[in-house]
Amino acid sequence: MRVVLAITGASGVIYGVKLLEALKGKAEVSLVVSDIGKKLLEDETGLKYENVKRMAADSYENSDLFSPLASGSSHFDAMAIVPCSISTIGKIANGIADDLITRTALVAMKERRKLIVVPREMPLDAIALENMTRLARLGVIVCPAAPAFYGRPENLDDLVNFVAGRIMDLLGIENELYERYQNRNKEKV
Repeated sequence: MRVVLAITGASGVIYGVKLLEALKGKAEVSLVVSDIGKKLLEDETGLKYENVKRMAADSYENSDLFSPLASGSSHFDAMAIVPCSISTIGKIANGIADDLITRTALVAMKERRKLIVVPREMPLDAIALENMTRLARLGVIVCPAAPAFYGRPENLDDLVNFVAGRIMDLLGIENELYERYQNRNKEKV
């Protein structure tokens, strides 16, 4: 499976990094990180972009609209934008392809490939909600970075693993990153 992973300038880049780590050996990953995403990567995680991009099969600059990813003839199975800024969601929802991330997302949509956007912002205003609704109606999976607590997370890694694991589930890739729901309160018969 070939997955395009984009990391945009929204807080929560650790979700994208965790997904990249989890996909290693399970999918061929093409990585695109926005300029602000690169700055947040170092600011929020202490990781250098040069080290993170080594985890991917290949990587492209967000300004490179001549990248193979910008063409519908380029083969990839799915794209995940993790995290996805509200600005990026707005551009995609309105057909604006002014960088590689937005262009590749529109390629995924027109080619009927799986596209997952992972917003990490709150609260959401009406414009953001309308753009997400528009994307959902167009077949895009909107997967907010909202970890569950039924697995009784003990630390930040548990919360991040839940979100990354759910994204992998949506991609159709087996994983054991998080504890799946089980009803602990059911009556025993």
